[in-house]
Amino acid sequence: MTQRVLTGITTTGTLHLGNYVGAIRPAIEASREPGVESFFFMADYHALIKCDDPARIARSRLEIAAIWLAAGLDPERVTFYRQSDIPEIPELTWLLTCVTSKGQMNRAHAYKGAIDANVAAGEEPDAGITMGLFSYPILMAADILIFNAHRVPVGKDQVQHIEMARDVAQRFNHLFGRGTDLFVLPDAQVDAEMELLPGLDGRKMSKSYDNVIPLFDGGAQGLRDAIARVVTDSKLPGEPKDPEGQALVQLYDAFASKEQRAAFRTALREGLGWGDAKKQLFDLIDGQIGGMRAQYEELMAHPERIEEILQRGAAKARALAAPLLAQARAAVGLTPFTAIAPSTKVEKSAKAALPLFKQYREGDGQFYFKLVAADGTTLLQSQAFAGGREAGQWVSRLKTEGAAALAEAPVEVLGDAASALAQLQAALES
Repeated sequence: MTQRVLTGITTTGTLHLGNYVGAIRPAIEASREPGVESFFFMADYHALIKCDDPARIARSRLEIAAIWLAAGLDPERVTFYRQSDIPEIPELTWLLTCVTSKGQMNRAHAYKGAIDANVAAGEEPDAGITMGLFSYPILMAADILIFNAHRVPVGKDQVQHIEMARDVAQRFNHLFGRGTDLFVLPDAQVDAEMELLPGLDGRKMSKSYDNVIPLFDGGAQGLRDAIARVVTDSKLPGEPKDPEGQALVQLYDAFASKEQRAAFRTALREGLGWGDAKKQLFDLIDGQIGGMRAQYEELMAHPERIEEILQRGAAKARALAAPLLAQARAAVGLTPFTAIAPSTKVEKSAKAALPLFKQYREGDGQFYFKLVAADGTTLLQSQAFAGGREAGQWVSRLKTEGAAALAEAPVEVLGDAASALAQLQAALES
């Protein structure tokens, strides 16, 4: 069975070397595993909770997208998109909000932490706390459930949010599932072995400690200058050095092979100077990320290429999200009135206004079909087919299966095709 794995990246700053080793590199490697369907998204709605600087958010979205692509994320293999490009996510957030208890949100760690900080500062408990912060776990649940992800890689501090997503999904299934589960219950994937790089001062690399080593910022010279500031002991060249517990050695280990690690330790014990050791570390890291940096700079110079990739990703994501949202809407009673027409007169009127499939052959000899609304708006457009029979089979399947067939259909969704297909299904059943 294919496992769906979903990873969100909050867009409130740029990424450093620790982010690359601890999150980016392992996530990209995992996305190449067989039997895994990976979703990577820019959590820019979440960023609004933490940051009120529009310019910073806009810059961060671009930089982080470029970093992931430059680091090797394959947009043809994974689904890579911006959260704000998927309108189904905020709509599902509201449906889930309506089944989530306030008491559960009161227990969220981020909210409780903000209250504790206010009380400690002598403020009112809810001072400065927005509904965005309070409802953050519901938006996160919608991020996950809209694609029915099976696994979500998170740090230990985020496990509670995955548990909340499970609770919300379970409650929705119980209230509206009618014996079937609309939403998969996701599992948190906590990597106990996740590598945490030390920063310049030996503590965990973190912007809050102001001890980070840049990934691409400042180019090769920025990397060289940061490595030169890594704290070491005061032993001179020629003096034996104990490599254990040294931040410089831990940084080296994160990029070196087993043989390189052993040789580096031996050289330090034999008196390798810290200056030469830092040069070796720079050469090792730059040898691995130098090509990525060049790709990053190329992407940053052509943001329209990133936009094109993200728009294609959004189309892939919405082809999956729209049918599931249509099912959720129907489950809570938000169905088209044509599905419950009360009289023959109304039925005839509804039929006259039904969406319509159109099949045709272009000058290239290929066969196509599209779904058109009553007002002439194109709701979905098929890819080219060599034969009219295959196009006709897909039209028949979409008419009978409705939105459930959209995820597999070779079409581009351009409008509210899910609701239109629900109307056609209702007409067939009446």
